[in-house]
Amino acid sequence: MASVPFGLAGCVGDNSLAPSDGAAAFIGLYPELTDGGHTIPALDVSEIDPRFLRQVVAYRGSQKPGSIVVDTPRRHLYFVLAGGKAIRYGCGVGKAGFEFKGAGVIGRTAVWPHWAPTPNMIAVQPQRYGPVRGGMPGGIDNPLGARALYIHRDGQETNYRVHGTDEPSTIGDAVSSGCIRLFNHDIIDLHSRVPRGAPIMVLQGRSEVV
Repeated sequence: MASVPFGLAGCVGDNSLAPSDGAAAFIGLYPELTDGGHTIPALDVSEIDPRFLRQVVAYRGSQKPGSIVVDTPRRHLYFVLAGGKAIRYGCGVGKAGFEFKGAGVIGRTAVWPHWAPTPNMIAVQPQRYGPVRGGMPGGIDNPLGARALYIHRDGQETNYRVHGTDEPSTIGDAVSSGCIRLFNHDIIDLHSRVPRGAPIMVLQGRSEVV
C-alpha cells in the first residue's frame, strides 16, 4: 500500500501530505496540543515505527466511506474514505479488544471521558487502581485519553470502545487491559470525522480481508 502522512484536522498544514520517507515525513504531525484545557505532549516520531503513524493508504476492502475497520492482528484502524483510500491509524489492543468481533455502530462518543477501573483490575493491582475505584474525571492521566467512541450492537452498548491513551508507548502492542487505543492526537482526529451511527467492523483473524 502506498501511503502519505495525514494531517490532524485543523492543526497541521498541507506539508504533512509530503511523500513518506520514514519518520522524517511525519515531523510536525503530532505537535503539542491544548484541547479542552488539557495539554497533550508532542510525540517524538523518530521513536515510533512509521507503520503506526497516521497516514492515507490505498483501500480495497468492502466497507463503505465513513466506516471504521479495526484490523486487530496488525494493530491498525482504518477510516474509509471515498476513491479507494483510507486513513490508517496505529492502535494498541487491550484484553477486551480481543473479545469483540464483527459489525457494530458507534452508538455514542465522549470528549475527555470519565473512566473507572473494573473490580478485577482493582483486585489484581489494588495499589494502583484502589484509590480511583470511584472513577477518574477526564484528563491527560485518564486511561481513556482525549476521546472515546462507544460501540453498540443491536441497540445495546457492548462495553467495547475505541479510545485515546495515557500510555502512547503501547501503540502497536497487545496490552493487559482496555479495548482499542490510539494516540490522543489520532483519536481526536478520528472523533472529528465519525458521526454517531457510523458503522464499525472489527477483524480478529489475519486471513480476514480489511
